Amino acid sequence: MAHYAYLDENNIVTMVIVGKNEDEAPGDWEIYYGAKRTSYNTRGGVYYTPDTNEPGPDQSKAYRKNYAGIGYTYDATRDAFIPPQPFPSWVLSEQSCLWDAPVPYPTDGKRYSWDEATLSWIEVTE
Repeated sequence: MAHYAYLDENNIVTMVIVGKNEDEAPGDWEIYYGAKRTSYNTRGGVYYTPDTNEPGPDQSKAYRKNYAGIGYTYDATRDAFIPPQPFPSWVLSEQSCLWDAPVPYPTDGKRYSWDEATLSWIEVTE
């Protein structure tokens, strides 16, 4: 099962549908649907095997860096779907086409939320 993203005139994803895989029938399904192929199991340019959530052996399935969500932007130069920027201070990773915080997320096992005013992670205690 393949997924296809429809774009508006600004290359913003407006809808994602389930369609045919290229191996189901001959033809260019992107042209047929008038949409860009995307992979439900792709994040940060890596294809993950659905049953294990581990990087898959066939990385040719890693379409366009990230699964296309509603509101994502399709960047033709990078051939990638890019999520909306979560905060003004976050920077786009050219490798993953995901946004990186200016400070890495803590690795102590606690939950945190980003505080843009202080440019820091604040522990969630609720």
